[in-house]
Amino acid sequence: MKKRRLALHWQILAALLLATLTAAAFRGLFGEKSDATFVTAAIEGCKLVGDLFLRALKMIIIPLIVTSVVGGIAGLKDAQGFGRLGLKTIGFYMTTGLLAILLGLFLVSTIQPGLTDGQPNQSIREAFEQGTGTSEDDMKKVEAASGNVPEGKGIWVSISGIFRSMLPENIFAAAASNESVLGVLIFSMLFAVAVTRLPEEQGKSLREFFIAASEAVGTIVHWIMAFAPIGVYALILPVVYSTGFGLFANLGKYVVTVIFALGLHLCVTMPLVLMLVARVSPRRHFAAVKQALIMAFSTASSSATLPLTMECVRDRCGVSPRVTSFTLPIGTSINTDGTALYECVAVMFVAQVMGVQMGPGEMFFVVVAALLTSVGIAGVPHASLVAILLILKNSGIAGAEAAVGVLLAVDRFLDMSRTAVNVFGDTCVAVLVARSEGEATLVK
Repeated sequence: MKKRRLALHWQILAALLLATLTAAAFRGLFGEKSDATFVTAAIEGCKLVGDLFLRALKMIIIPLIVTSVVGGIAGLKDAQGFGRLGLKTIGFYMTTGLLAILLGLFLVSTIQPGLTDGQPNQSIREAFEQGTGTSEDDMKKVEAASGNVPEGKGIWVSISGIFRSMLPENIFAAAASNESVLGVLIFSMLFAVAVTRLPEEQGKSLREFFIAASEAVGTIVHWIMAFAPIGVYALILPVVYSTGFGLFANLGKYVVTVIFALGLHLCVTMPLVLMLVARVSPRRHFAAVKQALIMAFSTASSSATLPLTMECVRDRCGVSPRVTSFTLPIGTSINTDGTALYECVAVMFVAQVMGVQMGPGEMFFVVVAALLTSVGIAGVPHASLVAILLILKNSGIAGAEAAVGVLLAVDRFLDMSRTAVNVFGDTCVAVLVARSEGEATLVK
């Protein structure tokens, strides 16, 4: 009798918990910054294994997008309805992103994590002004992000410049750098539509090639995912060991506000959209995509999670390959509900700490800017940092770089959380689009 294997999501969750316990044990036994050879070797070994796992996932992203998009669209032999599908996808993504930002704005304005007794928190303000608690590595990230903030006459010029970068001049360079996934996606869709316009004999060979290539890439994805528990353990242990749990003390109210807002969007807003618009059971949808959510939380990368997300939506939610291969790669590039919400909360928090009053006009600006930047900077390195710096600088808030550097001290856990929300939003929109196209999904 064949033994029943533990489900992948339970394996990943177990690895996540085990890594946290191991890191806590190391910190308790050997201290926060131990010179013990055993601890150093263990941490460095985990960093190597975790990096290899992430590299394997990222290695397969471009082949997965190209083969699935071209194979899925070209396999239809007809691009009719392609424009309608695109409009629905972008419309749903923009709507859910706006809902996330408005929720974040409401909660940060209500909780006011940057204020103490109605006044700016002076200890956090001093930390912002002096860069207290900011590591050298964090400041390097901020400097790199600041270098990606375009110089121009206001945020609209900057955002337009970012959107131009979404269409790469050299598609091979974009694919090689892995920084313009949206550009690769757009080219793949255009190429697929072009294949449908070829004469039957010419188009048939290309269709068969990309469909077969998509199957082969899927096999490689399964091989990589077999090592997911080991990869997750190796990724999480060094993070928990180096950061610990004490970093949240000074910024605790801010962290709670972000997590509470992300939790409400994940557990209330999106389930309501699923239930009311798609007529789909949120509970069953959660169960279908939980593997992808745990992986997204563990890796803090929606792009690296894309192979597993596509598998969950296609095989467990029952969304057709046509909709899956179209909506999810787009979502990885432009749908960042969690990131957009986080940008809004972070900007408002810094404004509160620095004593900057935000009226209705300024808040409207933050909402629109967060929505546009969350879409436009998807392929830019340190994307969320670029967006926050961009909005802060154009809002006239001084000391943006130092403030963002301090926020980075607690960013890893928040990054993991908002990535899970981003991926959940992708899966929801895929189901919404499928239902609007008349598909009978497995999750009802």
